[in-house]
Amino acid sequence: MPEIFDHVYPSAQGLSERLAIALRKIEFTRNYTMLSLEGLSDDDWFWMPENAHGYVTHIAWQVGHIAMSEYGLTLFQQRGRKLEDAELMSGKFRKLFMKGTTPQPDRDAYPAPEEILNVLDKVHQQMRSEMASHEGTLDEELGPPHAAYATKYGALLFAPDHEMLHAGQIGMLRRMMGKPPMR
Repeated sequence: MPEIFDHVYPSAQGLSERLAIALRKIEFTRNYTMLSLEGLSDDDWFWMPENAHGYVTHIAWQVGHIAMSEYGLTLFQQRGRKLEDAELMSGKFRKLFMKGTTPQPDRDAYPAPEEILNVLDKVHQQMRSEMASHEGTLDEELGPPHAAYATKYGALLFAPDHEMLHAGQIGMLRRMMGKPPMR
């Protein structure tokens, strides 16, 4: 890995170039996502646009879904489910934010923003701690279906792409609330 990135991504030290690239992309995207959440109130997290032509979502769902997808792509797809994963997120959390769920306007149906952020952080820290262990399995094929990539390395590369898509939706929600652009 080029040493130029060591000061920006110290957690990438000691990784192969392939894993370091994946981690740099994941870290850059996470930093962007966290920037997009700055200055939001709890009410902002559950704000949903009115008359938005079917655009039914809120920031709480977007962030919970990011946590769920990071778990799926960077942990579950890499090594399967472990008993300890229940400490990262509950089954109820997974069911609220998994692919195919529809965000509900009832904020009581969701964890508080602080809890969602806690799960997001725990999953991210676990991903970081396990990244090096994926080295020998990067070219293994994933079981179907997987829309983006067929290998475990592809799942790692898709994780930041998927998160950035949802960070963009968070940015759009911010703008629809009348907040200034982040950049």
